[in-house]
Amino acid sequence: MDRRYFLEKAAAVTGLAASHQILQALDEAVSAHVESRRPDGTAQSQNPVAGEMIYRQLGRTGEKVSAIGLGGYHIGVPKDEQESVRIIRSAVDRGITFMDNCWDYHDGQSELRMGKALADGYRQKVFLMSKIDGRTKESAARQIDESLKRLQADRIDLMQFHEIIRMEDPDRIFAPGGAMEAMQAAKRAGKIRFIGFTGHKDPLVHLRMLEVAAANRFRFDAVQMPLNVMDANFRSFEQKVLPVLLRDGVGVLGMKPLGGKVILESKIVTPIECLHYALNLPTSTVITGIDSMPILDQAIEAARTFKPMSKAEVSSLLARTAQAASTGKYELFKTDALYDATAKNPHWLG
Repeated sequence: MDRRYFLEKAAAVTGLAASHQILQALDEAVSAHVESRRPDGTAQSQNPVAGEMIYRQLGRTGEKVSAIGLGGYHIGVPKDEQESVRIIRSAVDRGITFMDNCWDYHDGQSELRMGKALADGYRQKVFLMSKIDGRTKESAARQIDESLKRLQADRIDLMQFHEIIRMEDPDRIFAPGGAMEAMQAAKRAGKIRFIGFTGHKDPLVHLRMLEVAAANRFRFDAVQMPLNVMDANFRSFEQKVLPVLLRDGVGVLGMKPLGGKVILESKIVTPIECLHYALNLPTSTVITGIDSMPILDQAIEAARTFKPMSKAEVSSLLARTAQAASTGKYELFKTDALYDATAKNPHWLG
């Protein structure tokens, strides 16, 4: 992929307003982006054969990660811990290298399970990401160390500020004595390699976080946000945040491609269509919840059968979902407090 070409295309997108114009302008950039390569640099077909995974650049970090990422929350769902371990190791064996997690998922059980799964040499095969909720230096530093211990890791590849969902979150993080000081200290100490942030509420909050970071002469390595077939038609991260990230070479982590399965309740799209749409965007990885072997099979199948979508295919899919998406009914993480874990546990913020 020609990085300069990709970023020039993304910069051009920022001047467009209408959804269909944005999608058309991104089309060529997406086509270049999805011509993926394996981590060893060898060419990877845009439509990989069975047993293969797509790999993409993680922004400007120089890292290659699997285009499908394994979601950390859902790995804590199985009642049997060993089933979670089996799912993670099977995912890695089948080519998924991006591991998502968070300090607060299932009271730490997700990290504990992933730590056990990544023993016996599996840690060396993955790009490990986790998140913290702390907004103060003290709370963030403590959570970083707890995550490292649970994951049985000397270093986490990407640590992210979790649930940036309030306009004041960026100011708290970058304030004197704020969580960014702990992140920077952890990076200097070799505990983490890259720094990012996540959020699911409103693209304006993401833009505020990027604005405050720029004012503090800081640029994130990666940003995680909802990217799915409904998002394009309601408070869209795709329209408002994605072009900014591409312009600045920030790794794009798509999440909630199925909206926690709520999107499927619309009966308008299939799981594979949802995953293909998210993969068709210039994402570094699409993080999807995997809590069983059949769901893992579904994610692998989406990668195996993926090929760049035409403008007509994208337009048709968005037209089909437009009415259902218009009120946010199928993206409850934007419109309801149901998914706001830190709102229910404000003490996590510090």
